[in-house]
Amino acid sequence: QVQLVESGGGLVQTGGSLRLSCAAHGRTFSTYAMGWFRQAPGKERERVAVITWNIGSTYYDESVKGRFTISRDNAKNTVYLQMNSLKPEDTAVYYCALSLGYARGYDYWGQGTQVTVSS
Repeated sequence: QVQLVESGGGLVQTGGSLRLSCAAHGRTFSTYAMGWFRQAPGKERERVAVITWNIGSTYYDESVKGRFTISRDNAKNTVYLQMNSLKPEDTAVYYCALSLGYARGYDYWGQGTQVTVSS
């Protein structure tokens, strides 16, 4: 079992920055990738950014490219999402997720952290 604990959400003005953290606890030795997703009210959950655990390859949704950066600290089993130049449309609950293998989806999810960007 793996538990994911997120932190770092909050309220920020347009153009501001936040850094989200997600610490993985438990049987994390088989981690293939970790990702950040978000869900705004009335909208479907969308993938924001992903990083593979061993190589560190990254993926970003077009809406956040150039503004968000995903990184990981393997020693701490933690993934981060640095969010800069935030916009009101970035307002959502952000979730981190962990995948144990390629093409198998995400096996574990965090509880979510609210990010609100005021205009």
